[in-house]
Amino acid sequence: MPQFAANLSMLYPELDFLDRFAAAAEDGFKAVEYLFPYAFEAGDIAARLHQHGVQQVLFNAPPGNWDAGERGLACLPGREDEFRAGIDQALRYAAALDCRRIHVMAGLQPAGSAREVLHATYIANLRWAARQAAAQGVQVLIEPINTRDIPGFFLNRQDQAHAILDEVGEPNLMVQMDLYHCQIVEGDVTMKLRQFVPGGRVGHIQIASVPQRHEPDLGELNYAYLFSILDELGYTGWVGCEYRPARGAVSGGTSAGLGWFKTGL
Repeated sequence: MPQFAANLSMLYPELDFLDRFAAAAEDGFKAVEYLFPYAFEAGDIAARLHQHGVQQVLFNAPPGNWDAGERGLACLPGREDEFRAGIDQALRYAAALDCRRIHVMAGLQPAGSAREVLHATYIANLRWAARQAAAQGVQVLIEPINTRDIPGFFLNRQDQAHAILDEVGEPNLMVQMDLYHCQIVEGDVTMKLRQFVPGGRVGHIQIASVPQRHEPDLGELNYAYLFSILDELGYTGWVGCEYRPARGAVSGGTSAGLGWFKTGL
């Protein structure tokens, strides 16, 4: 069975963010991830990590103006200075939180833009970010995301992501493989795992049921089988639980839906 990290942006929404660390630890999680830490002081988050004995394994670099609908800056020409400032900020948080992975969102393709121009910007930005992160022992992760949840997102497929790793050519640039997004865009998830996990370039995996993005024991994906495939392939990284609790919405909060985690699928 893989090792699981609680995604505190989605799990425990019944609690204030800083109180979610204690809840995750009480439920047996040894690690956490979330989207963005920047609304809080790094020292306050670090204190919760230490207090509750959980490891910070992933968070996102600043995505631009999230509230205005931006979903990353990496592919956007003319935003390079803002992108670099965001990477600098993310690396400061990574140092304070002893986190070794930062997810860099690609961004949305602007209407009328030339894809080859966005691609060139994306490659240059990722190469710069990976080199900055390498000096700190940090991996930069890119994630294919489905265009049903985020219409217009630049990066959508696993093969596209791995081709970008080849082009960038930095060993600490890795793929964040979210099986929820993979199923929606491509399907054939088992064969995608067999194709890409053994290459050692999948730095993090995330899960949720399909299609509703709820607990992994719901929906059309057989996660018990997929977890056995990860064990077979020797995957030793973290699996982030990035889903919206369904059972806890009725009663008992997030913990009410964690039977799959506490007893095994």
